[in-house]
Amino acid sequence: MTVLPDDGLSLAAEFPDATHEQWQRLVEGVLRKSGKEVSGGAAEDALSTKLEDGLTTRPLYTAPEAAPDTGYPGFAPFVRGGRAEGSAASGWDVRQRIAGTDPVRVNDAALADLENGTTSLWLAVGDAGLPVEGLGRALEGVYLDLAPVSLDPGAQFAEAARALLALYAERAVAPEAAHASLGADPLGHEARTGRALDLAEAAALAADTAAWPHVRALTVDALPYHEAGGSAAEELGLSLATGVAYLRALTESGLSTEAAFGELEFRYAATADQFLTIAKLRAARRLWARIAEACGTPVAGAQRQHAVTSPVMMTRRDPWVNMLRTTVACMAAGVGGADSVTVLPFDQELGLPDAFARRISRNTSTILLEESHLARVIDPAGGSYYVEQLTDELAHAAWEFFQTIEKAGGQAAALRSGLVAERLAATWAARSKKLATRREPVTGVSEFPHLSEKPVVREPAPAPLAGGLPRVRRDEAYEALRARSDVHLETTGARPTVFLAALGPAAAHTARATFASNLFQAGGITPVHDPVSVTPETAAAAYAASGADGMAVLCSSDALYEEQAGAVAAALRSAGATTVFLAGRPGTAAEAVDEYVFAGCDAVAVLSSVLDRMGVAQ
Repeated sequence: MTVLPDDGLSLAAEFPDATHEQWQRLVEGVLRKSGKEVSGGAAEDALSTKLEDGLTTRPLYTAPEAAPDTGYPGFAPFVRGGRAEGSAASGWDVRQRIAGTDPVRVNDAALADLENGTTSLWLAVGDAGLPVEGLGRALEGVYLDLAPVSLDPGAQFAEAARALLALYAERAVAPEAAHASLGADPLGHEARTGRALDLAEAAALAADTAAWPHVRALTVDALPYHEAGGSAAEELGLSLATGVAYLRALTESGLSTEAAFGELEFRYAATADQFLTIAKLRAARRLWARIAEACGTPVAGAQRQHAVTSPVMMTRRDPWVNMLRTTVACMAAGVGGADSVTVLPFDQELGLPDAFARRISRNTSTILLEESHLARVIDPAGGSYYVEQLTDELAHAAWEFFQTIEKAGGQAAALRSGLVAERLAATWAARSKKLATRREPVTGVSEFPHLSEKPVVREPAPAPLAGGLPRVRRDEAYEALRARSDVHLETTGARPTVFLAALGPAAAHTARATFASNLFQAGGITPVHDPVSVTPETAAAAYAASGADGMAVLCSSDALYEEQAGAVAAALRSAGATTVFLAGRPGTAAEAVDEYVFAGCDAVAVLSSVLDRMGVAQ
């Protein structure tokens, strides 16, 4: 093989540089062919995607649009990471969450996790988990000088903190060897439950940790706002407001500003929207660095981050898909620079995760770290024009919301006035419309559902804290429909059924028959597509044999609708169909059909109405 010497010539040297305007003109030509007459910036806008928080994803990002200087890893503003050395040596901390009330079972799970790749433990303690007095038994056999412990103690943060510190002392763990987060989060608890706790008592924990340099007293948990339907900017803004409230309480208790910063750990949701998650974690560090700068301690502004795969994105139907969602979310959290990452088991929403689910969750991080080598590069997304711009825009949107909270009197006042609840409810209502119309698809639920799947059953988990902000899930509207179908199956022996009346050859009807089949299955309604094609002469007999519950859907091309829709619809009605739908654009064959189903229709409203007319109980 001959190796040619490097002559210093660029392969593109003979070609002129392409300009943004040239690209826009090419886009205009493509759009013109699809019937859209736009020019210049309007052509680019036509290919842009609107996000929450007033953000827009554009089809092309170039160097002139890059965000402000992001600095270097380990230095303010910490956009590129809180540590100069990155995580190349060991990767992020693989933190496994353990929920349960039995100390013996919690201990078994903890030891199994630590023996198989987990590097720290996150224990639910108190009202929603392990009794405080059982903490010692739950951590029996755990090397507390090697395995960091993070507590999620709810209202019992003081008791849980003292129990853990006493356990360190009892087992002769050197103060510099203990790494822990005591998890005091009064405002997060109030958001969850509506019950206020004493910030001063939480701040007093800092005095108890004075001799323990790597033990953080307070946690700023943004998950309650994410789980209430909040957007990325709202999650960030509320975490900033909470963090500032804790800084005030800590400094009022006697801590220096720099020491107060060192007592906080932040917790954020990581979703399957990988770029938004990456940008959110980077923006969070930049914003917290700005707070530290304003407080006169810029060196203390390296935010400690714990990322948790989003509970909102987890589904109860076809839960196996959750493994894919959490893999993408874990990757995004690692790329975004999270210090600790918790991958929730795929069966999280069904009860207590089993051993297999826990194994998969911890191995997700292991594969990304050991086989994909994801942590060997510091800030791998840095320098991407898109990521840098998204980080910048998200930071501005979050800062604006943070200022709104501060003007309202701070986080506690905003929670108690209803400002937070109203803002998050409005955001979730807008997102719910996207879910209902399937503009935001949920695989296995609103898209490609599997009605004959075998249910995944788990033992019940401890009831989560409630009484404050709601907990929402992307699948909740469809889950309610599927639950109605399940009850119908149990009481009648069959699911509600709709007949797909396909007209013409497969090439004419397959696309719309597939669309209709997915749509109705999302509501737990079984589509019958047998025979594959019907005619005006065979439609009545085919419908009668289908066992359909009064519903039929015409599926074909617009041309065949014009030719056959009227006659086929009449035949279906003669056989007992009370409602005839048409899969296609509203107005097509209007005199022949009752309703339409089409891409972008409100699937939840349509399916709920169909179940009502079929007599399926709510």
